Amino acid sequence: MTEREIMMKKLSSYQFMIDDLQLYLDTHPNDEKTIEKMNETTAKYLPLRESFEKKYGALTASDTSKNRWSWVKAPWPWENEEVE
Repeated sequence: MTEREIMMKKLSSYQFMIDDLQLYLDTHPNDEKTIEKMNETTAKYLPLRESFEKKYGALTASDTSKNRWSWVKAPWPWENEEVE
């Protein structure tokens, strides 16, 4: 498994957890343990995502703030794959 694949797997796991915790917090907004878990997971997710985007480019087209087409200039996923 390449470094990119490992990072993507971790990002997907964190994003799933964040989404799941958010759904729970929609119905239990005062659950302190869940809020803490959400903050911890987000604190792990954001730096990993930033690191991934610096190395491999934006994850989605909506991740670019200045120029919505700038993500097209980044290398395509198959252009960054490491040779095994």
